Amino acid sequence: MKLKWTGKALDDLERLYDFLAVINPPAAARTVQTLVKTPTRLSANPRIGEQLFEFEGREIRRIIVGKYEIRYEIQDSCIYILRLWHTREHR
Repeated sequence: MKLKWTGKALDDLERLYDFLAVINPPAAARTVQTLVKTPTRLSANPRIGEQLFEFEGREIRRIIVGKYEIRYEIQDSCIYILRLWHTREHR
């Protein structure tokens, strides 16, 4: 399956990096690298994440990576990374 990042997900990565980099730039870089690398494993097991049934008609799932949530959608042979955030953020 192909993996594609939406503009909002890329914005989320940038926002998280900017927030963390103020305190610890190396930790911010490691966090973003982990968040970028983790979804590549979805290609082999796209349905490993918990399905979110409130999005009726769409296959939206989430995985938790440390203290971060990554939401993604499966459409045909493509996985779209939709959004990501710290689990303590108000969204």
